[in-house]
Amino acid sequence: MGSTAQKIFDHVSRLPEPLAREVLDFIGYLEVRHGLRDLLSEDLKAAQEPAMKYVWDNPDDEVWNEV
Repeated sequence: MGSTAQKIFDHVSRLPEPLAREVLDFIGYLEVRHGLRDLLSEDLKAAQEPAMKYVWDNPDDEVWNEV
């Protein structure tokens, strides 16, 4: 009959994209609610990424890529 994850995949793969995104959002909510994901740290990482990109990706920093 298949695993629960496979059943979920089968159902979600038939949904229109907006509804599939809604399911994905709900999964994220469940992960946070049950302590499987720390939403605050993920939001902070996402917020700092554009600023850190300049720090990580610059000519002076290229020498560290081989270390």
